[in-house]
Amino acid sequence: MTSQVSSPAEQAEPADQQGGQTPAGGQRSADGGKEVRRLDRVIIRFAGDSGDGMQLTGDRFTSETASFGNDLSTLPNFPAEIRAPAGTLPGVSSFQLHFADHDILTPGDAPNVLVAMNPAALKANLPDVPRGAEIIVNTDEFTKRPMAKVGYDQSPLEDGSLDGYRVHPVPLTTLTIEALKEFGLSRKEAERSKNMFALGLLSWMYHRPTENTEKFLRQKFAKKPQIAEANVAAFRAGWNFGETTEDFAVSYEVAPATTAFPTGTYRNISGNLALSYGLIAASRQADLPLFLGSYPITPASDILHELSKHKNFGVRSFQAEDEIAGIGAALGAAFGGSLAVTTTSGPGVALKSETIGLAVSLELPLLVIDIQRGGPSTGLPTKTEQADLLQAMYGRNGEAPVPIVAPKTPADCFDAAIDAARIALAYRTPVFLLSDGYLANGSEPWRVPDVDELPDLRVQFAAGPNHTLADGTEVFWPYKRDPETLARPWAVPGTPGLEHRIGGIEKQDGTGNISYDPANHDHMVRIRQAKVDGIAVPDIEVDDPTGDARTLVLGWGSTYGPITAAVRRVRTAGDRIAQAHLRHLNPFPANLGKVLEGYEKVVVPEMNLGQLATLLRARYLVDTRSFTQVRGLPFKAEQLATALKEAIDD
Repeated sequence: MTSQVSSPAEQAEPADQQGGQTPAGGQRSADGGKEVRRLDRVIIRFAGDSGDGMQLTGDRFTSETASFGNDLSTLPNFPAEIRAPAGTLPGVSSFQLHFADHDILTPGDAPNVLVAMNPAALKANLPDVPRGAEIIVNTDEFTKRPMAKVGYDQSPLEDGSLDGYRVHPVPLTTLTIEALKEFGLSRKEAERSKNMFALGLLSWMYHRPTENTEKFLRQKFAKKPQIAEANVAAFRAGWNFGETTEDFAVSYEVAPATTAFPTGTYRNISGNLALSYGLIAASRQADLPLFLGSYPITPASDILHELSKHKNFGVRSFQAEDEIAGIGAALGAAFGGSLAVTTTSGPGVALKSETIGLAVSLELPLLVIDIQRGGPSTGLPTKTEQADLLQAMYGRNGEAPVPIVAPKTPADCFDAAIDAARIALAYRTPVFLLSDGYLANGSEPWRVPDVDELPDLRVQFAAGPNHTLADGTEVFWPYKRDPETLARPWAVPGTPGLEHRIGGIEKQDGTGNISYDPANHDHMVRIRQAKVDGIAVPDIEVDDPTGDARTLVLGWGSTYGPITAAVRRVRTAGDRIAQAHLRHLNPFPANLGKVLEGYEKVVVPEMNLGQLATLLRARYLVDTRSFTQVRGLPFKAEQLATALKEAIDD
């Protein structure tokens, strides 16, 4: 779990090793070669067909950037089809990386550098590229047919439409094929390595380490050594091209983020990987086996893939035939004494809803991990959204309250998983964890925690009778509750003397016998609600530096990064604004109502049509202001900053 670690605080290089400062603000290399300019941050976007390897290219650049010690944030963006139509706008796959020498929060609003592997990639991404940015174009693909596919009558490389950009025309395909001649590969096989040529070129431009990428390629293609060495050769050829060509006269350095992180051991981590590690850590801290009952669904499948690798930690992963079977098996594992988990996305939650209601009735611990995506129905499988909040809150028959936890960053998915497990185990209840595609696939540096920092999640199973009848007989009552948490006992099947009835029909409080008594049903409904309402969650913290802001921006989940970046811009411009962010959406923090009452205006940005705002209005009678989008993409900081400024001035 601690592979690929880096310690940004320990990897800073002394300034005198970076070369001399020039009057233009750049540096000359030690041998008097090309100019090296120092930047504080860069946003790069790799874009091409979904078969061009853009996700792999971006991932490798990200890994080297993490090992170098920069702070970073990523945004993979790819079509839902396994192999989308080549050369078309819907088939474009991209990977955006923002890295810096200081603390950053988002993948960036607009790329400083666009690498476009074909006309479709250029046309799809050009609207996001600001004037003056650099565009590296694979000129080999700008022929009549590929351009016609995306509506180019003339080549944009020749018609003057790119005059406002710094364009680098590079025949990536030709150069890659030439570099791989000695390997005896077919043209088609050689072309596949053009992404590695591009990676080598960008690695040269930004002084990224190379050893780990070469090692990675040899490991990835260990069964095909010729292909492995061909990819390494293409990678090196890209680096050498940058070093020798006249077109790239300048390279850039972004120093390690030495002050952005507390001292510790760091690694780059995606949200789904952090969540997987959090589940494993929770099971170890609870001293319980971890059981995952799941059916593959984008963008949650990576959790199933990852947990299946960790049998050595007592993880049992079960790929079921459908969503209902997956959660049914998980609930059975919970009854059997495991830390039980089921993973899915919005459509799967709809299918699992009856069994979630059963878990509410049985009062057993169960984690329901929902990696939200664009909907409704199949919707946008690979795009992000926050539109499952009301489904998680109310999407079951009857009064069936379920706690809801939402991580705010990819790294925070680790802590949120442990928090969700704490609630499920302590209060004997299913718990929703709402992540989304942006967090799941995005990545950032994560400090690997010491085991001593993790909470003790151990619980006591019922071991014997817990109630004495009027005649003195000692019996086991499966619904006799803990007076503090209102949780019922957790009795593992097979424990002598603890036999009891389970099922979805209403139970008598205490005895667990089937009951149709109206008063008992009213009591059980209210006590299940009281159990959730009484869950201990921390008070919400408000960031209000001056203490006199009149406007509060309140977010939840993955909006944290864009909101915080926007708040920084607003404050830098001289305006006063307070910020708060919710992890616990059911129950809300006890002080939330008082916090909301303290501000004249409350702005709630969400990637839905205002679901949290609806809950806040209903609960606290606060006239919140929604700022929403459902574009399948995260908010941009500038977009939010403009909206917040308008709210302040209104």
